[in-house]
Amino acid sequence: MPLNIFGFQALWSPVFIVSTLLILILYFLITVKIRNRYKDSEALTLKQASAFVIAIVLLYALKGSPVDLLSHIMFSVHMVQMALLLMLVPPLLISGIPVWMWQKLFSKIFIRKIFRFFTRPIFSLIVFSGLFSFYHVPVIFDFIKQNESYHTLYTLILFISAIFLWWPIMHKLSSEPQVHGLSKIGYIIGSAILITPACAIIIFASEPMYETYTSGEAWMKAMELCVPVSTLTNLSSLGLSGPEMFSSLSPVDDQQLGGIIMKIIQEVIYGVVLAMIFFEWYKSEKDNAEEITNKALLDRQAYLANK
Repeated sequence: MPLNIFGFQALWSPVFIVSTLLILILYFLITVKIRNRYKDSEALTLKQASAFVIAIVLLYALKGSPVDLLSHIMFSVHMVQMALLLMLVPPLLISGIPVWMWQKLFSKIFIRKIFRFFTRPIFSLIVFSGLFSFYHVPVIFDFIKQNESYHTLYTLILFISAIFLWWPIMHKLSSEPQVHGLSKIGYIIGSAILITPACAIIIFASEPMYETYTSGEAWMKAMELCVPVSTLTNLSSLGLSGPEMFSSLSPVDDQQLGGIIMKIIQEVIYGVVLAMIFFEWYKSEKDNAEEITNKALLDRQAYLANK
């Protein structure tokens, strides 16, 4: 059955289109048009602009395009949505916002204290992994999926926790705590390990875990998150019964595929980030080789002198 039966609003979220366009207009207005009004501002780089635009376009594609509708029909699409929303959009946003804008934001002591508290490395790892795993507990997942307010709130909290997760290794503020050097690699590996159990349970489950993808009544309630109730009522009278009408995959196969896709996307993104961190560390070591050697010699001489 074609997705267009749900209508233009459900497929393309016109309000979300306008919202993302306004965000992009505001971004370029501040970073280009009126940048000179801000003290210590710097010219926007192509890298920053590209990262921010990609992040916002990706955000719309995941939460405003037919992908969002499909995520309520197929669990595997839901996991693609979650993986990209939590593991790709946040680092792109952090990189896309110029340093001077972050500095202006952190001049507000309230915001600075919130970030410093929630971006402590071990704490941010545990909070994000806990929220992600907690969300995919079947009874909690089904409850949140069938309540628009709870779904919106939990998704927002989970997304903010992902920003806090990425902040210690992505930000460029010299005044703020940061994970340095090869410690970043341990941080990334730790994040990958902590969400593996949740993915493993989903992958190796032999039975469908979520009613919102198997029960017609629960699924129809969950579809209210992205489809007008009046549209669903009309479609229900025409025989719309459940997600099986839109997919040839069985619920178990779809569920297992979702867990696998989540891990693959995570590993690819983390692998790219690890490579970037390693080469950044290698370049730093190479560029400062003489300084590092001299420091090592001085430390050695001091050690021998005190021996």
